[in-house]
Order: sequence, then structure tokens, then C-alpha cells
Amino acid sequence: MQDAALAFLIFCIGLQLVVCFLHPESPPDETYLGLTYEATEFSPEQEYDYIIVGGGTAGCPLAATLSEKYSVLLLERGGVANLDPNVLYENNSLTTLLTANNKDSPAQNFISEDGVLNTRGRVEDSIVTRPDQLGRWQASTLNALLESGVDPANGFTLDHLQGTKISGSTFDDSGRRHGAVELLNKANPENLKVVVHATVDRIIFSTSNSLAATGVTYHDSKGTNHEVHVRKNGEVILSAGALGSPQLLLVSGLGPVSYLSSLNIPVVSDHPFVGQFMADNPRTGVNLLVPVILPDVGVRVVGIAKSGPYIESSVVPRLTPSINFIPFLGSLPPLINLSIVIIGGKVTRPLSTGSLHLISPYDVHVSPSVRFNYYSHAEDILQCGNAVEVLRKFLETRSMEEYKFSDIFGGKDFKYLGPSLPEDPSDMDSIATFCRESLSTFWHIHGGCLVNKVVDSHLKVIGVDSLRVVDASTFFNSPGTNPQATLMMLGRYIGVNILNERAANDIHS
Repeated sequence: MQDAALAFLIFCIGLQLVVCFLHPESPPDETYLGLTYEATEFSPEQEYDYIIVGGGTAGCPLAATLSEKYSVLLLERGGVANLDPNVLYENNSLTTLLTANNKDSPAQNFISEDGVLNTRGRVEDSIVTRPDQLGRWQASTLNALLESGVDPANGFTLDHLQGTKISGSTFDDSGRRHGAVELLNKANPENLKVVVHATVDRIIFSTSNSLAATGVTYHDSKGTNHEVHVRKNGEVILSAGALGSPQLLLVSGLGPVSYLSSLNIPVVSDHPFVGQFMADNPRTGVNLLVPVILPDVGVRVVGIAKSGPYIESSVVPRLTPSINFIPFLGSLPPLINLSIVIIGGKVTRPLSTGSLHLISPYDVHVSPSVRFNYYSHAEDILQCGNAVEVLRKFLETRSMEEYKFSDIFGGKDFKYLGPSLPEDPSDMDSIATFCRESLSTFWHIHGGCLVNKVVDSHLKVIGVDSLRVVDASTFFNSPGTNPQATLMMLGRYIGVNILNERAANDIHS
């Protein structure tokens, strides 16, 4: 685990580097669009040094790094993020989730076996910028966190520190999203081809000497199949995410023998832990209807409490008349001079884990079935209880008074959409019930291809040559308040390691 641990140690440095890539007042450099090809119009070469599956948070910096010296084919099942206004602008982020099942959407909804609505990406975006100022609600959040004892006040920082901080954002001050895809601008354009709407169906293996990945098959949006291979000393690298990577290993014949055989999938290698130890950080919290119009959206302030949980909040963007239902809130009242705020706490290191299973052994467009077994471990309920206590103190602060409604008797109280906090803070049964009733997600899914279970410390698939997994499926825990920066730096780190390995081998050969 030494190499993997080092990747986490450079997390904070990585955040600083990511910020330096982009000045928030400047339009993004979109020269990477010249590297991008529609799958139906692209004629692949027979061989590449590296084939990367997934143009997301880890895949883009990995591809850019490897292209410095080698030919790289990056296959992305989604489209180009910069052409979708729902991805580009912060006030459209809710629309992205609501329309996530459209075939061209950058997101794809699924419901876990636990009954929790979740989303997997088709194109992942994540570049951090510094907000110039806080909106009304985010300023109130900062003050309320400090008043409730989530201290010290850390100001603006990208470090993971106990207390309350103003953090970076994936959106600049104009509301425009910046993504990991922009890191492709650092690539060698002579060596990198990015193919969109290219859905990888299977990994191709050779068993002539030892078991090795030699390429992949993929299809384009018209259903035409294509086959590409890697050169000698090259690799197939999966960066398809915590759902996509274990799914692709399973459909390709790497998994538990009895399970694959039951689905009539030819077994390539017995890998009993593929798709196991799946985890998602539970989110607990409250949704409030407040008697003011709040124009600010997004998360700018985060509290990291002494007791462990992360606390953040955001305003639901103003909705169009055609949208009056939000999956995690239900039907909404007319929003005239009102706003909705969501205040959530994250269980940081859940001990509850589950597993992933294929719904279709043949069609990778069908999201696999996954159960996370939220709160099946007693420690996770205790962590949730810690979050509930911080939320209770948060709502009792002076900074939250202006968001209460007045009644005809002169009293003031909050209006909840969904469950309110338990009345008795010492009643653990009520707290456990609240945690389960308010359960939702931060979309920080991880596991399925864990280190020392499916991959080794270099993220190479155990027992298979020329095959790696570089994404959150290898994580035991989802790091930080958001894992995006860690994933970007993981892609960069593994890419640099591969370049160094090959340079050392060239010297000794």
C-alpha cells in the first residue's frame, strides 16, 4: 500500500495545482475539443500503447500524462460536457439529475437495492476555483457552524482541517462548471485520441503465455462494433467508476466462478472480490422551506466537526413551472417568495458495505444492481447520531432565526419538508429511525475493486497482466469532503508511475 498511500499524501498539493490550472475570471481553454471524435466517425488504429476506459475524474489526467510519451485511446460512453448547458452551469445542476435517464444526459440515475436514488456519471467534471464572495445562505451557514461549535474558523482553505472553512468549488463565479476534461489540454495532441459515445462492452484477453488483457471491444451510438488492441508492454486501464469498472470486469469473465457460471458468462479468471465491499457515504439531514428568496446555489462552506461528520448545505435552484417534483423532496409547494434549503451531514467512513450484481450479463448500458447496506453496522448509526447533534446545534443558532416562519401567536419555527430532527437528543432509537428516514447520498460511491482484494498496490488487477483499475472502485474510504481532487491526482500519479516504470525498463533492456 506504500504507493497508494503516497497518492493520498499528495492530495493537498494536488488541490493547489488544480486551482493553478484555471483563473476563475478567464474562460476555459477548450483546445481539447480538437482531440475529440464522435465514435460513429472515428476509424481506430489497430493498436495503441494504452487504452483507457472512461473519460472521468481519474481518466482524463491519466490520459494526458501517458500521452506525453505514448499513444493513448480514451473511450468515453458519454458526450462532451462543454456542449451540455445542464453540465456547464450551476443553476442547471438539478435539471441534470431530473433528466438523467435521457441517453445524451451526462448522468444516469439508478436506485440501489436499499431504495436510495443515486446517480452515475457519463462525463465527470471537477476543477476547483475560489469563490470571490459568499451568498446570503452560505454566509449564514458559515456563521451558524461557528456558533454551533464547529471551530476554528479556517477561512478559505483547500486543506482538510477540523473546523469551518470556505472551500473551493467546481463552479466559477459566473456559475460555469470546470472539469477534469480540461486537463486534456496538457496532453500531447499527437498521441491522444478521445472518442465519445463509445461504450466498451468487453475486455479482450490472451492466454497464450500468461493471462493478459490485449484490448477491448466497444460500440458506437449506431450499434456498430469495434475492436482495438494494445501494443506489447501496453495496458488496458479501467477508469469507469465504482459501478462501471467492476461491471466491466464481471461481464468480461473476471469474478466469482459460481456467480459468472450462473449467468453463463465464460470464466476467464476466478476473482471472488470483484463487486464486493461496495460502499456509499450515507447522508442525513433536513430540508427546510424558508420565507426568503435565496439566489445563491451550490456549496461554498463546509464544517468538519470534532465528532467526525462533515456538514454542508445548499439552496435548491429556482425551478421552472414544468418541474414540481424532486425525487429526494417529493412534490413541492409554489415557490413565490420562498426557497428550499438542504442541510446535510456525511457519515465519513462507513463500515457498512454491500455488493454489486449484474442485471444484464450482456448489455453494459444497463446499470448493475447494487446494495450498500446503509447503517447495517452499529458504528455508522453512532456517526449519524453525531451528525444529528451538530445539525441540532446548527438550527438553534441566532444565524438561523431569520429562516423561521412566524405564527399568529408570535412564535417562530422552521417548516420542514420531510422528517424533522428527533425531539429527544438522547433517544438513540429515534435517532436511528431519523437516520434511516432521512437517508440520501453524497454520490461518493466507492469499492468493488479494492486494493489487495482485486488490484495490487500499483492498481494492477491481480493475476492478469496489462490490466489496471484507476478510479474510486479501488478506495476503502472516500477521502475528504469530496473525493474529486484525490481522483484527479490519483490519475496523474499512476500515469507518472507508469512513465517512470517504462523508462526504467528501457534502461535495463
